[in-house]
Amino acid sequence: MSSGDFYGLPVHTLENDYLKLEYLAEAGPRLVRLFAAGSDQNILAEAPETFWETPYGRFYIRGGHRLWHAPEKMARTYIPDNDGLVVTELPEGVRLEAPQEPDTAVHKTMTIHLHADRPALTIEHTLLNGGVWPVELAPWAITQVRLGGTAVFPQQVGQLDEDGLLPNRQLTLWPYTRLNDARLHLDDDYILVGPDVDAQAFKIGCFNRHGWLAYFLDDVLFVKRFPVREDQLYPDFGCNAEIYANDKFMELESLGPLTLLQPGQSVSHSETWEVHGRLTPPQTADEMRGLINQYVL
Repeated sequence: MSSGDFYGLPVHTLENDYLKLEYLAEAGPRLVRLFAAGSDQNILAEAPETFWETPYGRFYIRGGHRLWHAPEKMARTYIPDNDGLVVTELPEGVRLEAPQEPDTAVHKTMTIHLHADRPALTIEHTLLNGGVWPVELAPWAITQVRLGGTAVFPQQVGQLDEDGLLPNRQLTLWPYTRLNDARLHLDDDYILVGPDVDAQAFKIGCFNRHGWLAYFLDDVLFVKRFPVREDQLYPDFGCNAEIYANDKFMELESLGPLTLLQPGQSVSHSETWEVHGRLTPPQTADEMRGLINQYVL
């Protein structure tokens, strides 16, 4: 583990032959930089000056990867995480534990392991109810990526019922989302978001049965995979995957099911990240599908 700096905040580094990952050493848990081996280009977005004023003080977005709990609400979501982090080194990884949040009494923990045999890492996101009352929530893993690329949102193709008479997919929209947004490209098998940049916020979500989201950026394909539980209820009209964009970053988001956490109970949600580098950037939809078939499916 080595040390460094992220806009004045100390960071530590996990590194192997395939990946280099930087995380905040005192705030968070936050992962702030991700590099393919031999590259100096951060795949994650950096937004150190972006913040909101909250009843608890300033909440800094910072960029990178964070753990929230859904449903989103100002009183529970935007609680600052500027200090108090406990870092525990693990073989090929690290555990990052935040102090208990005021009011929600939720403890957030990320446990990260680099894969020794390929350019991948696994993150276990854990929420613990440290209070005296039950709390309903869903783990919500949010990865902010650098602008300039295109996100891939896989869609359900084919019928789900025997007769093919029932709907097979849905699309959830937020109040600020415009259907004529230049970043949105609809197709039957994939929805694409990007690479245009717009200050107007944009967000879509759905129940993603495929269990992955992807992002093409320069010569890199970034993939995050997550479990899918079809028999459980998810927030945001049943979304387990969401994509958000503005003029500072794009977010690839995955969610776990809604859970009523009793005092002392915890719930976890895992993601596996893959970084496929030195690819020829796709110029057409068919070239993109070819890379998805080769590296994701």
